[in-house]
Amino acid sequence: MTVARAEGLVFEYPGPVRALDGVDLEVGASELVVVCGPNGSGKSTLLRLLGGLLEPARGRVLLGDAPLASLPLGERARRIGVVPQTLRTLPDVSVENFTLAGRYAHIDRWRGPREEDRRAVASALVATEADEFAPRPMTTLSGGQRQRVLVARALAGEASLLLVDEPTTGLDPEHQVRIMQLLAELTGGGRSAVVVTHDLNLASQFADAVCLLRDGRVAARGPPREVLRPEVLVPVYGEHLHFGTAPDGRPIVVPWAARP
Repeated sequence: MTVARAEGLVFEYPGPVRALDGVDLEVGASELVVVCGPNGSGKSTLLRLLGGLLEPARGRVLLGDAPLASLPLGERARRIGVVPQTLRTLPDVSVENFTLAGRYAHIDRWRGPREEDRRAVASALVATEADEFAPRPMTTLSGGQRQRVLVARALAGEASLLLVDEPTTGLDPEHQVRIMQLLAELTGGGRSAVVVTHDLNLASQFADAVCLLRDGRVAARGPPREVLRPEVLVPVYGEHLHFGTAPDGRPIVVPWAARP
């Protein structure tokens, strides 16, 4: 079953700068798709198009069988949860209330939050290990702590499709792994996720499929063991890579250069 599909996406920023040039991507039910690629390859732009935050110049996004552009905003919000890379401004609200805002598509504007909304928020904060921050103002959190709360806010909305832009930015290694484990558990439980990351090793460990972008086009798509290989990655990233194998047989890829 296909949860979301991008067909021939083309997008240009003023200039014009073509960020995407005919990108196709399919996300299946209970699938965790990781999007990788060099800086400027179109990863975040693709995520914004999938979430309806940008309109393609050509092509379309389907959510199930329905064109995303035809769905009301409330329906999109119930079905898609978005985790941005950063916040442009920090709201002066508590972590709990910030996370509760992720439930806005479920909350009746006249009656306000219900008990089930509070439970969803509490569960999301526990899942991301951010519950200890619940009463604190967002402005007091570190970058890594804010990142976990951003994930919690998306989880609270209980959307079937999560679009996550570099969720491990600013996190220590332990929390990087825990966030990716959480996303993998959620997809195993019936949700689907598209995750943008520069970390090829996290992609190797947790992705069901890797989509590799280069200059706004899909350079490769498939299981991690098929994509994270020298013959695929070196033409995209260059030669400063070292390839190895983890104890479970998954590929390891790290930046590497001889010291001068």
